[in-house]
Amino acid sequence: MSSTSERIVIVAYRPHNGKENELLKVSKTHWDRLYAEGLVSDRKPILMKNDAGFVIEVFGWKSKEAIESAHGNTNVQQMWQEYAEVADYIPACEIEEIMSLFSEFSPVM
Repeated sequence: MSSTSERIVIVAYRPHNGKENELLKVSKTHWDRLYAEGLVSDRKPILMKNDAGFVIEVFGWKSKEAIESAHGNTNVQQMWQEYAEVADYIPACEIEEIMSLFSEFSPVM
């Protein structure tokens, strides 16, 4: 269930060379791991990719406070390190498809 304090975010990842599968593996566990820490809403994430292998995720943090507390959470920090080993965080606007009126992606989950 969502609330008015929920914060919907869009995050994009550019995989490092040859790390597309590893990025997908980490991304598929992202929401579950944040949920186990009590940081995200019950809203299920949307995980998608483009033909170049960039991954885009849309999900809901419980609140701004949850986002802030993630920065001090050891488990979240470990997960973010896993992301850093396989991808770069990028602004979603760097993904070409975002510029289309109707942006299309392949579903991951």
